[in-house]
Amino acid sequence: MFHLSAIKEAHAKVKSGADFPAYVGDLYKLGVKKYDTFVADGHTVYVGDNDYQVTSAPVYATLHISGTSDAEKFNVYLRDHQSGLTDYPTFCKQAAETGVEKWTVDMIEMTCTYYDRSNSTMLEEQIPTT
Repeated sequence: MFHLSAIKEAHAKVKSGADFPAYVGDLYKLGVKKYDTFVADGHTVYVGDNDYQVTSAPVYATLHISGTSDAEKFNVYLRDHQSGLTDYPTFCKQAAETGVEKWTVDMIEMTCTYYDRSNSTMLEEQIPTT
């Protein structure tokens, strides 16, 4: 079983979106199979075997999630973040602005899927292996 303290240790190594693939690998080694991050306040639900779950506390003040999805603009923001051009708080504000309600990282499928408020997929991408 994994604990939030170990997840926080892994997350402390992340400096930009460029570090994301290594972070996913670290979480998988801890036993995390998938997680959902909610853009509104940054809390995350981590899921392991046998539906074991831990939930983190909110990370920042509540953001308004736009009711209008803009996948094209979000994709530009995501690419900038993955290139290390933006920090995490900026990326989360941009995700909220473009209608992203949450993202799900699936360590088995090695995908990251971004959803809008109606739970429609805005973007799904393969996570590169490190």
